[in-house]
Amino acid sequence: MATASLPLFNLTAKSSPLSFRFHIAGNKPLSGSSYAKFGSSKKNRYGGIQISVCKAVSSSLSFRDLDADDFRHPLDKQNTLLLKAIPGLNEIGKALLGSISEQVMVLENIGTSVLVSENQLSELHHLMVLSAKALKIEAPDLYVRQSPVPNAYTLAVNGKKPFIVVHTSLIELLTRKELQAVLAHELGHLKCDHGVWLTLANILTVGAYTIPGIGGMIAQNLEEQLFRWLRAAELTCDRAALLVVQDPKVVISVLMKLAGGCPSLADQLNVDAFLEQARSYDKASASPVGWYIRNAQTRQLSHPLPVLRAREIDEWSRSQDYKSLMKRAISTNSLQNA
Repeated sequence: MATASLPLFNLTAKSSPLSFRFHIAGNKPLSGSSYAKFGSSKKNRYGGIQISVCKAVSSSLSFRDLDADDFRHPLDKQNTLLLKAIPGLNEIGKALLGSISEQVMVLENIGTSVLVSENQLSELHHLMVLSAKALKIEAPDLYVRQSPVPNAYTLAVNGKKPFIVVHTSLIELLTRKELQAVLAHELGHLKCDHGVWLTLANILTVGAYTIPGIGGMIAQNLEEQLFRWLRAAELTCDRAALLVVQDPKVVISVLMKLAGGCPSLADQLNVDAFLEQARSYDKASASPVGWYIRNAQTRQLSHPLPVLRAREIDEWSRSQDYKSLMKRAISTNSLQNA
C-alpha cells in the first residue's frame, strides 16, 4: 500500500479511500485507499505487464438518465444523512484540507505512476471509458502504479479532476471482466460523490487526533460514524460494478479473490461455494451471541466483510429494482450508431 507523508496530517496517498478492499481495521486515523485486485494478464518478454483487454467489450451498456440514487444502497442514503447532520463537518474539513496537502497527494501519484491514455496502455483506457459511459459520468484519469501490494483507489480533491490508481499486482489476479468490475466500483464512488466526503472525513479524523485532551474522543466518535458510512458506501459501489458487468458472479468472484485468492489458485475458486459460505455465516451469526460477535467484528472495519458483500450483491441482482434498471439499459454500440 503506497503512502505519502503530508505536511501536518501525515495522510496516506490513499487519502480518499475509495476502493474494493474489504476492510481497514484498528483504532487508527483512517487511511484512505482500499484494495482491489485486477485481472488476467501476462508478462511480456521485457518483464512488463501486458493487459489482456479486448478492443470491443461485449455487452457494453449505457443507462438512460442514470442517477446515483437509482442504485444507491438504503444504508448509504441513511448514513449519508447522518454524516451531513454533524455540525460544521463540511466547513471544518475544507479548512483542514489546504492547497499544499492537495498538491502533495496529486503529485505523489503522478510522479510514481504511469498515466493511462489512448497512447499509453490504450486497451485499459478503452475499458475505463466504456465503464464510465455506462454509468453516465466523465472518465477520470487512470494511473497504473508498480507495487507488489494489490490495490486500487480513487482520489477526489476539492473540485479537481479525480483520478483512479491501480497497482500492477492487482492486474495480475483478476480476469478482464473482474477488472472492469473493479473500475466500475471505483467509478461508483465518483458517481455518488463519495470522494469529497471521504477526503474531508479522512483529514478531519486525523486532525481531531491532534487536539489535546478531547481530540482522541472526538476522533474515535467520528471514526465510528465514518466507518459505518464507508461500509454502506461500499455496498452502493458494488451495485455500480454489477450494473456495468451485468453478471453478479463476476462481482462476487472479485470479492472471493480478495478474501482468499491468488493467481495460482484462481481457476479452482468456486463462486457458488463462496455464496454458500456467506449463507453459513448468516446462520452462525443469527443467535444473540453471534449477533454480538458479528457487530464487534465489523465495528472497526471500513469495508463490509466479503461474504456479506457477496450476499448483498447476489440478493440485489435478483431484486425488482435491479431488473427495472436493466430495462433502461441500451448497448453502447447502439448509442454510437445513433
